[in-house]
Amino acid sequence: MRFQILDIIFNPPHPVTGDVVAPAERLNRVVEMAVLAEQLGIDSYSVGERHAGDVLSSSPTVVLGAIAQATERILLSTGVTVLSVLDPVRVAEDLCTVDQLSRGRLEIVIGKGNEVLQYPLFGLDIGKQYDYLTENYELLRRLLREEHVDWSGEYRAALADVTTLPRPFDGPFRIWHGSATSARAVDLAAKWGDPIVTANALQPRENYKV
Repeated sequence: MRFQILDIIFNPPHPVTGDVVAPAERLNRVVEMAVLAEQLGIDSYSVGERHAGDVLSSSPTVVLGAIAQATERILLSTGVTVLSVLDPVRVAEDLCTVDQLSRGRLEIVIGKGNEVLQYPLFGLDIGKQYDYLTENYELLRRLLREEHVDWSGEYRAALADVTTLPRPFDGPFRIWHGSATSARAVDLAAKWGDPIVTANALQPRENYKV
């Protein structure tokens, strides 16, 4: 059995005093918690991604880069990388940088996220969130595995002879699929033979019926 700590870096006002922890302090606490988790033998430390609300996890790869430099052994992860709203080229570059900094200690969880406000924020149609996820993941897979990629799709400009840098530290890192509200993420994982992470704490059981 493996154990992981997930921090989505919520930072709302204190419910009684109204005080808010300074962003620098809150972010440094994340790094300190990851160091403590490694010392306690926790297997993995995961940083979430949100782009709306009282959260400080809009740039999880930056936080993971800081954790990579402060730790030596603990596995680093995301929870989740909101791939539906991100450019796969940028994602490949950022994540492979963390993979290099950590010397191969990275794996990620991808998904469409559960924050509806992020889609208008990025100028995207929430009705196409799974279509974005499917296309972006197929491109990301190729960018992590191949060099000199030629690609065309529906939602971003075509690519010709593209090799993203840096490359993964020791081959493509493991990618999990986060699923909480739909079978489409599970279907996407099954298509590629990838593992899934299910977040069922707040979801009705009906969402998990086959």
